[in-house]
Amino acid sequence: MGAGKGGTALLDLLHQVPGIVIVGITDKNPLAPGLQRAKDLNVPVTDGIGDLIANHGVSLILDVTGDPETERFVLAHKGPGTEVLSGAVSRLLWTLVQHQSKLQAELFHAEKLAGLGSFAAGIAHDINNPLQLILGLAEHLLEEQNPAVVREHARDIIQAVNRTSAVCRDLTRYARRSVGEASARVDLNVKLDEALRIARHAVTFQDITVMRRYAPDPIVTGNPDELLHIFVNLISNAVQAMEQGGLLTLRTGRENGVVTASVSDTGGGIPQDLIGRIFEPFFTTKPPGKGTGLGLYNAKAVVTKLHGKIHVDSRVGAGSTFRIELPPAEPVPPENGP
Repeated sequence: MGAGKGGTALLDLLHQVPGIVIVGITDKNPLAPGLQRAKDLNVPVTDGIGDLIANHGVSLILDVTGDPETERFVLAHKGPGTEVLSGAVSRLLWTLVQHQSKLQAELFHAEKLAGLGSFAAGIAHDINNPLQLILGLAEHLLEEQNPAVVREHARDIIQAVNRTSAVCRDLTRYARRSVGEASARVDLNVKLDEALRIARHAVTFQDITVMRRYAPDPIVTGNPDELLHIFVNLISNAVQAMEQGGLLTLRTGRENGVVTASVSDTGGGIPQDLIGRIFEPFFTTKPPGKGTGLGLYNAKAVVTKLHGKIHVDSRVGAGSTFRIELPPAEPVPPENGP
């Protein structure tokens, strides 16, 4: 009971726990954020407290309303076998949920930083080439007298510097800490292309063909940094699965009321007995030093936080597809005319 900030956080946490069934949520405010979140999760929303606690299947009532009258009503009308958490106990639970959320953010950032070591070789290559070009052009300029040639060399130097700056800018943006509440409208086509550029620093795309199949305007609401990290992880995993080369396919779409994004490879696939474990924390099929076992775990946590789902379809010898489904962003209201 109670669908404000605390109720919403508890709803997000509890619906992920196997064995727990949320039978309903209620709030006196029909616009409380937890009520819409409950509808997204297919959790029943009831109009009154009486309707909720009359459910004979309820074994635990969480009262986060902070209303003494509500607490007295619940204690007077609850079933004989029903436990109630309210008052100081519910506030303690809310504090623990906040702490868990903070730990999740720290784990996400730690996993991102741990993976940056794999970028070293790619970064060195992508920065060294433009630097060698700049050095050669600068040495030639020392003796060049033709103004037209000087201008041409200057343009080439500017382009090389811009390429190097772009590499540094992409990696700086990728490595920075995500801001927990920084949600914005995100175009998944743009974010997949950005992730592809960054992933090229982390893994070798030798004999890899990239195919894009993008739908127009796959816009969602979420943290751009977190979505970027998810896609970098999925693309890097896909390329690493194709040691002998293959086809990397990036897709976006809109269907059945959701926005979709998928990353597919033609690698070795995942054995069926491991499919159920790949989203567990610290589980990895990569050799020591090649993975933290947190990439897919963090991906699922972020997607779930955005009210979405992540699926995997994989066959040994045929490759894998990771598909993300997210709610579409609300349409932008038209600007008022003069």
